[in-house]
Amino acid sequence: MMIFVSILVSYMIGSIPTAVWVGRKFYGIDVRTRGSGNAGATNTIRVLGWKAGIPVLLIDVFKGLVAVLLVDPMIQFTDGDPVKAYVLLAASVAAVLGHTFPLWAGFKGGKGVATLLGVGFGLFPMAALVALLIFIVVFAVTRYVSLASLTAGISFPFLVFFIFPANHWIFYVLAVSVAIFLPITHRKNILRLIQGTENKISFRRK
Repeated sequence: MMIFVSILVSYMIGSIPTAVWVGRKFYGIDVRTRGSGNAGATNTIRVLGWKAGIPVLLIDVFKGLVAVLLVDPMIQFTDGDPVKAYVLLAASVAAVLGHTFPLWAGFKGGKGVATLLGVGFGLFPMAALVALLIFIVVFAVTRYVSLASLTAGISFPFLVFFIFPANHWIFYVLAVSVAIFLPITHRKNILRLIQGTENKISFRRK
């Protein structure tokens, strides 16, 4: 029962529609009706500016981290419990799906990048940190958030497999899933990148 509850709680945490609530509460705007129509930090920055987007980004990352960190105290696993890794995987997936399909916002959410980063910090802190650095470098050079996200996501399993090995095989599956999940949620961005019509993020204040 507690395993089920922990997974449900992870989904509920992931479902917090930060971008939607911040936009409506402080700006009277549903970000899903502007820009790319995505309820994530990138579209929040594009539509409302950095002042709104940075808090959204940090909270969305925090959602993934908290969803992972809450599993152990909620279930109180014994040392070496083989079930723990599978529950952590399920909680991670639930949090990301919650962000992508939020219960509190009509199941229309973001692409899961920030929440995936939070999950990464909870399960693979060093690999997630390097992936974040890759994101920053690519974004600084190109100013394409989508390209930076895809590059970091695709590089993530290589970091886990070859540089920062995980302690359970199921986490390798999760790392590979990240490299598959992000291109799926960024299909339109990939098409726009190929066509040369993808929007860049401006550093100018709004």
